[in-house]
Amino acid sequence: MTTAQTAPPPAMRLRELVFGAACAAAIRAAARLGVADALGDDPMPVTDLAAAVKAEPKPLRRLLRALTCYGVFAERPDGTFVHTDMSRQLREDAPDSLHFIALWCTEPWTWDAWPMLDEAVRSGRNVVEDLYGKEFFDYLNNDAPESADVFNRAMTTSSAQSARDVAQFLDLSGSSTVADIGGGQGHVVASLLEKYPSLTGILLDLPRVVENADPRLRPGGALADRMRIVPGDCRTAVPARADVYIIKNILEWDEDSTRRTLRNVIEAGGPGARVIVIENLVDDTPSMRFSTAMDLLLLLNVGGAKHTTESMVARLTDAGLVIGDIRPVNPYLHAFDCTVPG
Repeated sequence: MTTAQTAPPPAMRLRELVFGAACAAAIRAAARLGVADALGDDPMPVTDLAAAVKAEPKPLRRLLRALTCYGVFAERPDGTFVHTDMSRQLREDAPDSLHFIALWCTEPWTWDAWPMLDEAVRSGRNVVEDLYGKEFFDYLNNDAPESADVFNRAMTTSSAQSARDVAQFLDLSGSSTVADIGGGQGHVVASLLEKYPSLTGILLDLPRVVENADPRLRPGGALADRMRIVPGDCRTAVPARADVYIIKNILEWDEDSTRRTLRNVIEAGGPGARVIVIENLVDDTPSMRFSTAMDLLLLLNVGGAKHTTESMVARLTDAGLVIGDIRPVNPYLHAFDCTVPG
């Protein structure tokens, strides 16, 4: 545990912080090399690890030495390396894997965008359109398909890990149809269909995303006969009639996109529809460093923001929704349970 006596002096801590890019780059390199996947339960010499990941032993040792300073991997006195709780989460097969999250947060476009953060702060708008001449998701899907794939995998990982908590939290007794708006591969709606055998579901997301929907939802899947998959952009239209709509972690874009999405959901559902908005907030979370960093990244790429409770309430109220309840789903997510007024 760091104490006042063992904490580095301010000048050293600031030096460490300004080299934060080196830490992020080292984690990205380890993920791309597959070091965590190659390292098993037993200690391994760096020469064996290097052979397994097709790298040179000396620079790999330097990479690992840097990562051990942050608790990612550990070096034993005999020079072999072992896993730590953090390095195990870089494995693709880990139940709580952060492999694709680590890649997403360090994709090539991020290294172009971060140096322009001062411009984004001055203007209050994204910098991606200045960098690439087009809106972020257009750039991602048309010009950077590898990054788009990493994004989809990262969102799938995040959604899969939270879907069970969301399904356990939500009471949809008496509901007949639930629509997951911008729901990625559909882990949340799949978990809800498994919980409620009489429920039917709709998944709406971009064509590139829903074509890789959860196998349970696709033709031949266990839930396919109760499921409709709709390719589309919720910012343009929501062609999905349901009595419950779930909007999870997508109202972080620019204000116009958020406004259009809520308007489209309200028009699709009509009076009496239930709209459940699920977000992680920057004023009530145990992971403020991560959440505030993601908030700045959203400013850079889409001109968006992570919400506080107050700002989320304002967005939903301005859209015309009536908020009935606000409760935590888990330590990281909060649900705003709303209805469309008559």
